[in-house]
Amino acid sequence: MALPIEFITRTRALLGEEYDKLEAALQADVPVSIRINRNKGTKAPSTPQVGWSETGYYLPERLSFTFDPLFHAGAYYVQEASSMFLEQAIRNFVSEPVKCLDLCAAPGGKSTHLLNLLPEGSLLVSNEVIRTRSNILAENITKWGNPNNIVTNNDPEDIGRLTHLFDVIVTDVPCSGEGMFRKDTDSTGEWSVANVNLCAARQRRIIHDIWNALKPGGLLIYSTCTYNTEEDEDNIHYIIEELGAEALSIPIRDEWQITGPLRHAHPVYRFFPHKTKGEGFFLAALRKASGEVDEIIRPKSKNKKDKGKAAPVIPPVVNKWIQEPDSFRMEIFNDTIQAIPSIHYDTWQLLSTQLRIVSAGIRIGEIKGKDILPAHSLALSTALNKEAFTCAEVSWDDAIKYLKKEVLLLPAEIEKGYVLVYYQGFPLGFVKHLGNRANNLYPQEWRIRTGYMPEQIQLLTD
Repeated sequence: MALPIEFITRTRALLGEEYDKLEAALQADVPVSIRINRNKGTKAPSTPQVGWSETGYYLPERLSFTFDPLFHAGAYYVQEASSMFLEQAIRNFVSEPVKCLDLCAAPGGKSTHLLNLLPEGSLLVSNEVIRTRSNILAENITKWGNPNNIVTNNDPEDIGRLTHLFDVIVTDVPCSGEGMFRKDTDSTGEWSVANVNLCAARQRRIIHDIWNALKPGGLLIYSTCTYNTEEDEDNIHYIIEELGAEALSIPIRDEWQITGPLRHAHPVYRFFPHKTKGEGFFLAALRKASGEVDEIIRPKSKNKKDKGKAAPVIPPVVNKWIQEPDSFRMEIFNDTIQAIPSIHYDTWQLLSTQLRIVSAGIRIGEIKGKDILPAHSLALSTALNKEAFTCAEVSWDDAIKYLKKEVLLLPAEIEKGYVLVYYQGFPLGFVKHLGNRANNLYPQEWRIRTGYMPEQIQLLTD
């Protein structure tokens, strides 16, 4: 990999003699790591654990993730190890239920992590400004299965109008990506000093845009995957000086080999691949100054044309499909039944009037005449009542057929109707069993599209 000359010059000036070790590390193999989903009962692999994450594990090699049904079932998430350090900030500074915003959330690594980390009763709002990436984000969060989430597709400026709504805001801001050179070698050709400065300015603007949405005394977590001080230490110093925030110290262990500030004296945490097993990463935790909490924006009144209309009747059967149905509020939108956690219903109403919502809670099913088609979101949800459906455990071959949205043949003795397909005890989704065949209800847009099949398939359970 040929590194840009200006990057070499600048980074060597930053690190001195240590730079040669960094450059050597950038030529080495990329480490592979995953986080397991304990909420779905995923067992820990017998591989080394990521030191700063209770659910993170290194793998000896890259698995055939596309062809691993457990990956599609949300049993684990493939995530770069260094970015799992977010866990330490949450565990040290968040101990009570919160409203948390993951501002730049796609494809979903930090959001799925937060859904396991935040105290019970918390709500996570995961936002992505790019429409296509917001759909990918919603897909990955649906697979993870936690219903206490709302996915939005908005500019930071739109969210900033939600005055003092969030207790925690996580901003993994778009950056020049120096820390990902090893993983994405093509990115070296896009790097320039001008782009570094452009990114630094954009990052400050993003923080300004959403600052008003953070409660006084709230927690801002700022991170990048880059090495330079313009996008890292300088921006933290800017937030402290211009916005009055306080940088917080996060307890760390010596064996993690995390690097402190390279400029200014604020507590910040930088990962270099020649010192830690992972890619380049930078994180800082900041506390907004305390003060009076302003009244947040309230939902607009319902449209006059809706007044006087009777609320749609929720088919009683859907209450049997989820655990603790009384803890959800059911809504019907265009024949789609949605379950919103009751404790977050008011916030969902607020956001639905102010933001573009991509997904929220659990999509339960779709009303089709007198029938109700159970939704894929329900199958993957941790709130699913598995006893409400006939279940069929399938082999790896049939699981791949299912994930490719091909026709399945189930044993004739299985009861006709909607059947929940399992692989190694993890729900994959629904089929409609007709006796001689089963209609595959896997989402068309999620299917495995590749016709290529590797000669050797390496799975998490191997």
